[in-house]
Amino acid sequence: MSSSGQPYIDPSEIALEGSAEQRFASQRDAFWSGIRDASGAPAMVLFAGMVGFGAMGKTNGFDVWFTTFTTFFMFALPGQVVLLEMAITGSSILAITLAVTLTATRFITMTVTLFPQFHQKDRNRSLYASVHLLAMTAWATSMKEFHSMEVKHRLSYFIGLGLLCWLISVPGTILGFYLAGMVPPAVTLGLVFINPLFFLLTFTEVKPWVNRIAILLGCVLGPIFFMIDRDTSLLTAGLVGGTLAYFIDRKFLRKRAGVLG
Repeated sequence: MSSSGQPYIDPSEIALEGSAEQRFASQRDAFWSGIRDASGAPAMVLFAGMVGFGAMGKTNGFDVWFTTFTTFFMFALPGQVVLLEMAITGSSILAITLAVTLTATRFITMTVTLFPQFHQKDRNRSLYASVHLLAMTAWATSMKEFHSMEVKHRLSYFIGLGLLCWLISVPGTILGFYLAGMVPPAVTLGLVFINPLFFLLTFTEVKPWVNRIAILLGCVLGPIFFMIDRDTSLLTAGLVGGTLAYFIDRKFLRKRAGVLG
C-alpha cells in the first residue's frame, strides 16, 4: 500500500500493450529466445571485436593465456584495450587499476536503466552474477526488446542473450591471437571498433528523440574535444553532449509535446 492508501504497483509491472504479454510461454522459452537473438548480429559483432583484441594481444607480446583471461574475467573490450595499452607502456598496477575502473563507469548507467526493468522478485543477490553478462551489445538489445515482453520473462531473456555473447567472446579472442600477423593492422583495429559501431546503430532505433540527439552531438563534439585534449575527449564529449541532449529534451521537446497534446 502507498502512503495515499492505494495499492503499490511496481513500475516495471505496468501492463503492456497488445499481445506483448504472450510473447513467451515460459522462462525457458524466454531464455532460448535470448540465445537465438544473440546468435545473430550481436554475437557476430562481439566475436569480430574480440578477434581484433586477440590479435592486438599477440602483436604486443602478451601470451594467449593472459589475453584470453582478460576476456573471460573482464568481458569489457574498452577496459581490456586500456589494460593492454597501459601494461605495454609500463604503467603501475595502481594506475592501470584506476584507468580500467574509469572505463567501467559506463556500466553504472547501464545497470540503473536496465535492471529496474526486471520483475521485483528477480531483483535479489543473484543479480551480482548476472551483471557479469552485461555489455554494450546485450544492454542495447535488451533495451530495445524489453518493452515487448512480460516483466517476469525479462531476466531469463537477458541471461540467454548475455551468456552466448560472453561465451562466444572467448574463442574469438583465441582465434584472433593465432591469426595475428595474417591480416593488416588496419583490419585488426577495425575489428575492435565494430562492437561500438553496432551499439551506436542499434541505439538509433530507440524511439525517444533524446537518444538520437545525444548521438548526433557526440559525433559533432567528439572530434572537437579530441583536438583540444585527446586524453579526455571521449569523457568530455559524452558529458557535454549528453547534458545538452537532456536539456534540449526537457526544455524544448517535452514542452512542445505538451502543447501539441
